[in-house]
Amino acid sequence: MNQPATGCTTAEYGRVSVLFGAERGAYPYGNSLLVRGATASLVVDPSLSLVGAAPPADLVLVSHAHEDHIAGLGGYDVPVHVHQGDLEALRSRDVLVAGFGLPAEAAEELDRTMRDRFHVQGRPDATGFEDGAVFDLGGRTVTVVHLPGHTAGHSGFLIEPDGFLFVADIDLTSFGPYYGDVGSSLVDFEASMRRCREIDARWYGTSHQKGVIEGPAEFRRRLDAFTDVVEQRDATLLAFLGEPRTVEEIVEHRLVYRAHVEGPQVGPVERRTAEQHLDRLTRRGMVTEAEEGRFRAT
Repeated sequence: MNQPATGCTTAEYGRVSVLFGAERGAYPYGNSLLVRGATASLVVDPSLSLVGAAPPADLVLVSHAHEDHIAGLGGYDVPVHVHQGDLEALRSRDVLVAGFGLPAEAAEELDRTMRDRFHVQGRPDATGFEDGAVFDLGGRTVTVVHLPGHTAGHSGFLIEPDGFLFVADIDLTSFGPYYGDVGSSLVDFEASMRRCREIDARWYGTSHQKGVIEGPAEFRRRLDAFTDVVEQRDATLLAFLGEPRTVEEIVEHRLVYRAHVEGPQVGPVERRTAEQHLDRLTRRGMVTEAEEGRFRAT
């Protein structure tokens, strides 16, 4: 690895350059890609570390419309593409902020943060792609792998002939899968993780701290641990439902954030997460509504 003037640490995987963000790509930073072909090049997810030092590219692909994945987008006056499911959020900062489902005052503060810290202005020129879309760079292709759940349009990219699969925010961190936005889906997230398991690649690139994983065996081992966090949340909820509880009590108990974490996002994220786990456990016959608005384990 070397440390160029961009502020990113770069590493080469075939003809794929991974631009590791500051602090190992931990939020608010992230990891970006620069992919070169014989006739064109593209950047994936220009991060905060690329602000003011964006490497040249002919187009930009965005894995999903979250601020840490588009903070460096202002450095590119080239075509920008994202999955149709996230297109409106990428085109409009108002739509992006609304997708977090925060109370009005917190949403206003988030909008200011998006503007001032992440430089998000919206890209009304952005266009949408679908699963399986192929970007031909000349001797090198980038194929869209739709992996919804984190957001509706969340996507990975398979780069050939290098055998590099970018899985974005299926990031293998100990925090586990995040499906707490308005457009998130636990069901879709689990399906996306199963799809990732089926793809054999030489390298698997993540958006955050885990960097690049070599080989399908090691990737699947880490993916299993990441997936297990969902089951751990189920177990936590079932234990708490030894007696009837309301959704509000579950929110206070927490399935996602540790007790010391504070912020306006905590309540809404915990509520949306709790409701999805209640729904899946109820469908499995493991939870019942003991009385109106109160749930218990069966």
